[in-house]
Amino acid sequence: MRFLTALLLALLMVAQACRAAAPAFAPVTPGRTLTFPADYGAHPEYKTEWWYVTGWLKTADGKPLGFQVTFFRSATGQGKDNPSAFAPRQLIIGHAALSDPAAGKLAHDQRSAREGFGLAYAKTGTTDVKLDDWRMVREADGRYRVSIKSPHLNLALTLTPGQPMLLQGQQGYSRKGKDASHASYYYSEPHLQVSGSAAGGNGRMQAVTGHAWLDHEWSSQALDPDAAGWDWVGANLADGSALMAFQIRGKQGGKLWAHATLRDAGGKVTQYSPDQVSFTPQAHWKSPRTGTIYPVATTIATGGTRWQITPLQQDQELDSRRSTGAIYWEGAVTVKRDGIPAGHGYLELVGYGRPMTL
Repeated sequence: MRFLTALLLALLMVAQACRAAAPAFAPVTPGRTLTFPADYGAHPEYKTEWWYVTGWLKTADGKPLGFQVTFFRSATGQGKDNPSAFAPRQLIIGHAALSDPAAGKLAHDQRSAREGFGLAYAKTGTTDVKLDDWRMVREADGRYRVSIKSPHLNLALTLTPGQPMLLQGQQGYSRKGKDASHASYYYSEPHLQVSGSAAGGNGRMQAVTGHAWLDHEWSSQALDPDAAGWDWVGANLADGSALMAFQIRGKQGGKLWAHATLRDAGGKVTQYSPDQVSFTPQAHWKSPRTGTIYPVATTIATGGTRWQITPLQQDQELDSRRSTGAIYWEGAVTVKRDGIPAGHGYLELVGYGRPMTL
């Protein structure tokens, strides 16, 4: 009996050790040169990856709309040596949203599936991500085709590059904390010219034009364990400049890390260190659905410049508990530079209801 008890305890300890052993994913390190077109595609050896497009649209009658389409790839660490096509090696997740002030809140949808069988994938070599009848693909000429079909919203958009790629951080190596391992590889494509059609709910598809911002980011350990979430903004400015700024917030409050990049119309890039970047809330909104309070209007400081961020509408909360498990605010915003209208962008507020994990 004692032997059986000891054996069971030993087996339990082995099982717990196996569960505790973290899968080995590729680390993010400084000095890696991003290589294209390969780095447009998926990086399955890293834990987490996303292709993220946000932008402002305008209908034929001049009505403003905001949109967001994000495809996530997440490596599970399972099934690596399993030859079965059913092994859940990678998960593909999609979020899509349309912000229409006439509706007063987001039209949004989410999906998730294991990669396989041609139904869900994130291909290597170039951007080609699919989740049932949702897809984002980069053509040989650099244009992106984005297609979202849903009972809640529909998008059929072409995104045409208007400017060179913008490598974030140190030539694409983007620190997210004091520890250099908390980082991602990260590039942006600002000032994408948008054409196509869009509809929310059961509304009819309308022709739209506009501007968008694309982020592609991949990592294995982006966040400090003490991080609760982040605030991020990407803005296409009217003079041709592009602004990206973010802060990582701690679980005990305050800023753990921050960074900003500003590329001016002439192509000069200025990087701002954590002590040069701050987010100061100016107005809050409380969700009637989740009770979460978000700082939906804020002032961002980058050095001596102040950027005033104001939402297109206050209710731009996205509940993705059926896919990523997160509730976050993701919204179209207008941008002023030192009080003067400067452009449009998107603001992302993550981890305000509960701490976010990747």
